[in-house]
Amino acid sequence: MPLRKLGFLTIGSFDEHDPAAGHASTLDLIELGEELGFDSAWVRHRHLQHGISSPVAVLAAATQRTSRIALGTAVIPLAWENPLRLAEDLATVDVLSGGRVNPGVSVGPPMHWDDVKGALYPDTAEVEDFGYGRLERFLRFVRGEKAASFSGKEGIEVWSDRVQPHSPGLSERLWYGGGSLRSARWAGEHGMNLLTSNVVQAEESEDFALIQHALVREFRAHHPDGDKARVSQGLVVIPTDSATPEQRAKYQRYVDERTPRTASPVGPRRMMFARDLIGTSEEIARQLGEDPAFREVDEVAFALPFSFEHADYVQLLTDIATKLAPALGRPAS
Repeated sequence: MPLRKLGFLTIGSFDEHDPAAGHASTLDLIELGEELGFDSAWVRHRHLQHGISSPVAVLAAATQRTSRIALGTAVIPLAWENPLRLAEDLATVDVLSGGRVNPGVSVGPPMHWDDVKGALYPDTAEVEDFGYGRLERFLRFVRGEKAASFSGKEGIEVWSDRVQPHSPGLSERLWYGGGSLRSARWAGEHGMNLLTSNVVQAEESEDFALIQHALVREFRAHHPDGDKARVSQGLVVIPTDSATPEQRAKYQRYVDERTPRTASPVGPRRMMFARDLIGTSEEIARQLGEDPAFREVDEVAFALPFSFEHADYVQLLTDIATKLAPALGRPAS
């Protein structure tokens, strides 16, 4: 099917000695994305690294520099968050944006759990729930269910028993970042949208495209909306249409360094990585046209590569919007 919604994803890298410049670059790219006609801009998270550690704060800033583009997180690991506080923060930013926030979340223990648990949960590390129960709490709070046993007036103050502000449409824009059949099924059964990325779990196959296609089908088979349930596919695409010779050489080195990891499953969870797609927009469009998962969806969040310069990202976003998107059936804005 033709591409309907065009998005991009950035990690928001920065120099630890000059973090303001990196964050400013991220906001500039989101603003550029809106100017180029992208439908959505997504930010990753990177705790204790040189990337966006507070995506909600970054998106709050982005709401004041944009007016149309949807703003998403891909994804917030709930293990690092208090579900009630996160629901409050996201609802606040959604109100500020005029209803444009698309929160993507995931479950599971924090990365490097043994190294961070003493700082993150010094008193409760052994009893914290990092599974779907934590996500269910978050969903209830966003959807406006009770968060307290008291509401009413106390003196001159008025208390609510649900998250405030309440942003009614936010619950319909909740996404789950899933890489396994179980997670895709859970997201569908609970009426969420699905983010599928360039990392999946090899369960029934070692062919990345077939695995991702199976995730999409499993999700929609268990979602109340069936084949109309929203799925956004995330892959790294590097169009070279307007790139300089120096940029093309740098991009190719990046892809060559990352390609070996795509050959077979990695680690005890058998994670599979997608190959980065590099070439002209016409070449990338042909490759995507052969991808069974891409043929199932009409929304994408193309991931910008790590560690490139701001000028590189400008070139990539411009080519994606003006060259690749039309080649995929979405007219240039």
